[in-house]
Amino acid sequence: MTAIPDNRHITLIGAGLAGAVLATLLVQRGWRVDVYEKRGDPRVQGYGGGRSINLALAERGRHALRLAGADDAVMKHAVMMRGRMVHFLDGRTDLQRYGRDDSEVIWSVHRGELNVVLLDIAERAGARLHFDRGLSNVDFDARIATFTDPRDGSTHQAAFESLVGADGAGSALRSAMAKQVDLGERTESLGHSYKELEIPPARDGSFSIEPNALHIWPRGRYMCIALPNDERTFTVTLFLPNEGDPSFATVRTGHDARALFERDFADALPLIPDLEQDFERNPTGILATLYLDRWHLDGRAVLLGDAAHAMVPFHGQGMNCAFEDCVALAEQLDSQPDRAAAFAAFQADRLPNARAIQQMALENYLEMRDRVDDDDYLLQRALERELAQRHPDRFMPRYAMVTFHRIPYATAFERGRQQRELLVDLTRGHASLDTLDWNVVDAAVRERLSPLPVDA
Repeated sequence: MTAIPDNRHITLIGAGLAGAVLATLLVQRGWRVDVYEKRGDPRVQGYGGGRSINLALAERGRHALRLAGADDAVMKHAVMMRGRMVHFLDGRTDLQRYGRDDSEVIWSVHRGELNVVLLDIAERAGARLHFDRGLSNVDFDARIATFTDPRDGSTHQAAFESLVGADGAGSALRSAMAKQVDLGERTESLGHSYKELEIPPARDGSFSIEPNALHIWPRGRYMCIALPNDERTFTVTLFLPNEGDPSFATVRTGHDARALFERDFADALPLIPDLEQDFERNPTGILATLYLDRWHLDGRAVLLGDAAHAMVPFHGQGMNCAFEDCVALAEQLDSQPDRAAAFAAFQADRLPNARAIQQMALENYLEMRDRVDDDDYLLQRALERELAQRHPDRFMPRYAMVTFHRIPYATAFERGRQQRELLVDLTRGHASLDTLDWNVVDAAVRERLSPLPVDA
């Protein structure tokens, strides 16, 4: 084999989902890649770290996986979700489809299983993986990174040309970069947190409830969701405010949690036999948005994924956005004259899109917990579907732009704002689509919406 020169060597911090995908994409392009991870190898000792909210895999993420040769392996573990199954307080349910048919769905995948699959693929591609190596110090002038083994405290040094931070919201590389340059870092807490629970399989080993849906129990200021797993369980996530009643300030024990479910999630309660134990054993997760004005330190370091733009999980796009980052960075490294130019171009391309999906994720929380059972929302959704059929060249639901296409997030955000204003205007004073004047509706669409951009 021909030796790869030092100027084609790159060092990744973090062997999570984005780190594994980026390593594969870069090796494919002829880079020599070393990946350092503070945890042990999850393929040896089991997945044990970080958040475990199930992930919703959509087209942006699948595009990156296809480029990395990982889509087939990942999809073996994925469960299709056709839409939101809304559980009303009175016990009724309603499936609100995400797309037109089964060609427009999202996929539930377990974070741990996905990480193991992607690490195997990265290693087979030729990436060198180093576990139990937590980044503890960076000498950017000498280009020396120091890693600490959490098992015995020993330190290990490695020379680098460039560091890429794929090490999550608590990024050690970001902390090191911030000592060199002002990143404009700020974190905005949502004021809500979450707790994970589990619905086991039914007694016959089947799913206990409809498997091909994302289940939502919307209750105004708070909600519960459930996503299916391929072992026929559901990962349940309870989202509550940090203060008020109910909140994590008032729901403190398993007994408190049971009382809350008896009152507000009665149909879910029989499905979660270990509710009290799960509530008391599992940690309370925080929800916040991380904003940076700067993602790179000339050509020596760059951040992506949650390390650069952590977001709340309510649009299911955190992983998909990170995978899209990986593709964008790999392409910039190939097309730009040097790494500083590549990192700057990557930031210029991706930062506005990250800001857009961060905002859409925040908006989706309000929609999921408080609007999916509103009459005005349901009427607007009905009109949205009708306009998408009548004017496919001009009207596409924002959710579809984000989830089933690769239209830039910033474009989807702005177009979605225009379309929402149109829906509100057209449905004002109406309780049903039957009373709309379709000639007026069609004229308004043609007047206010230009033809959609071609998908990426």
